[in-house]
Amino acid sequence: MVVPFLTTVQSDPFPKDHQDVVVVGGGIAGISTALFLAERGLRVTVCEKGQISGEQSSRNWGFVRQMGRDPAELPLAMRSLSLWRKLDKRFGAQTGFRQTGILFATENDARAEELHKWQAIGNAKGLDCRALDATALQTIVGNQTHPFVMGLHTPGDGRAEPGLAVPALAEAARRLGANIMANTSVRGVEQSAGRVAGVVTEHGTIPCNHTVIAAGVWSRRFLHPLGVEFPQLPLLASVARIETSAPLPKLPFANDEYAIRHREDGGYTIALRNANIAHILPDSIRLMSHFLPALRKTWREVRLRFGLPFFRDLAVRRQWTMDQQAPFERERVLDPEPRVAYARQALRRLSVSFPAARDAHVTHDWGGMIDATPDALPVID
Repeated sequence: MVVPFLTTVQSDPFPKDHQDVVVVGGGIAGISTALFLAERGLRVTVCEKGQISGEQSSRNWGFVRQMGRDPAELPLAMRSLSLWRKLDKRFGAQTGFRQTGILFATENDARAEELHKWQAIGNAKGLDCRALDATALQTIVGNQTHPFVMGLHTPGDGRAEPGLAVPALAEAARRLGANIMANTSVRGVEQSAGRVAGVVTEHGTIPCNHTVIAAGVWSRRFLHPLGVEFPQLPLLASVARIETSAPLPKLPFANDEYAIRHREDGGYTIALRNANIAHILPDSIRLMSHFLPALRKTWREVRLRFGLPFFRDLAVRRQWTMDQQAPFERERVLDPEPRVAYARQALRRLSVSFPAARDAHVTHDWGGMIDATPDALPVID
């Protein structure tokens, strides 16, 4: 299954000339990189082994948020939101972005204290972040029955449509001269005198001066043959689309149990909070010392599983030569089976919060693989 509602991006012909930059990976990070480089007049090619935005970039919740970010990444998130607000007009794109604000709510006193602490961090960074009491929450959220003790509202946050956003930005990059290549696996990087000289793809070599690795959950596997040991493990997230006649919040909303987001097509995206599955893999053992501290802090949010994925992953080649088929050519799009039960749990809890949503029904389920680092922060290097 391919994730529903994803706009297809056609592939460009193989580039014939030298490129300034080749970007490995056609998700939100890779396409955004190509877009802004092309705007500056650089010759850029994106190589995506499967479908543009075919993995987690089109499978996420669609929250575009500053709220709840680690203090170390909050300035980056704030800069990102300032770009999101202007993307559509700047590039003539239709990403589905709306500055709706985002609301987190809790009925737990300990969690409320954490939200108050984060509010202080956000306010200190200059972010408009407001604590709401139960009455103010009722005004924003509407007819809900949860006994929330507080909420945190960031009016400057918003939502985008994952199935639209990256394809729209890819087409914008193409209009600026970037080459967007789908179904083009990069097998490795050629070097000369210690510098990047080109990338070797399954269709041939592209000479270039620089390469950006934006391969998402595949980054560790791609970088290993290059001698770069990048600590990264995958997490399986399950998401669903629902339809209901209930007047649910139009802004992205999350509480201690579930998260929902209004969609451009009139439905809602829903997911169970803190229900990511971590399949134990060979890399889980190799990277145990890196991830154990994080697991001790977040063990309630991750469900460990051991089974066939361990042995399947064990059989995948970790080293290959440029003339050999790379693992990415055997599995071009990660399309994991979602845990359907999680969406049904979220739906039941939604109907408790909003009794009018008892008519809600699931129209689609899908899964996505999130790339996790030991500190849960992005890496720019």
